[in-house]
Amino acid sequence: MDAFDFDTPINRERTASLKWERYRGRDIIPLWVADMDFKAPPPVINALQKRLDHGVFGYTVPPDSLVEVVLEMLKVKYAWEVEPTSLVWLPGVVSGLNLACRSVGDIGDDVMTLTPVYPPFLAVPGLSGRKLSPVRLARDERQYWQIDMDRLTHAVIRQTSLFLLCNPHNPTGRIFSRRDLTDIAMFCEQNDMVICSDEIHCDLLLDQDKAHIPIATLSPEIARRTITLMAPSKTYNIPGLSCSLAIIENHDLRSRFKQCMKGFSPDVNLLGYVAAKAAYRDCSQWHTALIDYLVGNRALVEDMVRTTSGLEVNHVEATYLAWLDVRGLPVESSALFFEDAGVGLSDGKDFGEPGYLRLNFGCPRSTLARALDRMATALESMPL
Repeated sequence: MDAFDFDTPINRERTASLKWERYRGRDIIPLWVADMDFKAPPPVINALQKRLDHGVFGYTVPPDSLVEVVLEMLKVKYAWEVEPTSLVWLPGVVSGLNLACRSVGDIGDDVMTLTPVYPPFLAVPGLSGRKLSPVRLARDERQYWQIDMDRLTHAVIRQTSLFLLCNPHNPTGRIFSRRDLTDIAMFCEQNDMVICSDEIHCDLLLDQDKAHIPIATLSPEIARRTITLMAPSKTYNIPGLSCSLAIIENHDLRSRFKQCMKGFSPDVNLLGYVAAKAAYRDCSQWHTALIDYLVGNRALVEDMVRTTSGLEVNHVEATYLAWLDVRGLPVESSALFFEDAGVGLSDGKDFGEPGYLRLNFGCPRSTLARALDRMATALESMPL
C-alpha cells in the first residue's frame, strides 16, 4: 500500500477542471466541490488504457461482467442478494434523484428530505413539479446532527409521497445507525412513502467501528419501497466518467423509473462502465490506503478547528467533507472572507443551512495544510 502516492500534488490548473476553473488566475486553493485531487487507482487507469487501445467507442450496454461484480459486492458487503434485473444504470446520482421525483407520486406532491443536505436534493423536486418539504436535522449535546422524528411527523401530509435520504450524509459526515434507518423506514411505511436513498459515499467510512447499512436491506417490505443510488465516482475519484446505478427491487417502481428515463436520461458511456468494473473489482488495496490517508487529513482539519477561535466542526464519520460551523464569525459572508484569505469553500446556504461552510479535505496533505494555515492566519487577525 506504500506504493500509492496521495502526497504528490497534481497540477489541475487549465485542465478544464470544474473545481479549479472557478478560481482561475486567483491565488485561491479550491476545497469546495466533492472532487478529490488524487489520481484514479492504477487498475482503473490501466483498464481505461486497454479499452482505449481497442480504438472503437460505440454505443454500449452494461457489461455482464460488471453486473456480476456489483451483485457480488452487494452480497459480500451487505448480505444483500439482488437480481440482475434490479440494477438500472445511470449517468449520475443526480439523474437518479430527478428520476425518482418524476416517477413517484403525482405533480404537486410533497417530497421530504433532511437538511442541511447536498444542494440537488433541494432543487430536484421543483424541477419535477413536486413541492419540497425540508425537515431540519437536530443537534445533540455532542454537536452531532440527529434525525428528529417529531419534526418529521409534524411535517408529513397526505400528499407526501417521496422521502429523499442521504446516507452517509452530505454535508455533515454522519453515518446513520440501524436505529436511525429503522425509524425512517417505519415512518415511510406508515405514511406510504417511497424512499430514494443516495448512498454514493458508502465506501468512504472513516470511523472503522461503524458500518454502512443500505436502508433497503432492513426488510423485504422496505426494499419494495426503496430506490437505492450508488456509484464508484466519489470513492475512486472518477466522477467525470459518469457511471452510477439505481437498485430497485420492486418491479412496478422500477418500470415507472425506467419509463421516465426515456428521452430524459442519457446512457452511461463505455469508459464509465470500464472504470466502474475495475474500481469495484481490483482496487481494494488502493481503497484501504485512501481511507488511511483521509483519516489523517480529517485529523488535521479537526485539530486546526480545536486550536482556532471562531470555528466549530462535528466529527466526520464518513466522506471527505468537513461541515464547519462559522456562525460565530463577525462577517457578512464567511465564504467570501475565506476566499479573500485564499481558500475556496462551499457556502452552507446552498445546503439549506446559512452559517456553515463545507470543506473538502480530499487532497494532498501539503495542499490541505497550506489552506488550513491560510484560514487560521485570517482568523487570528480577526477581532472575535
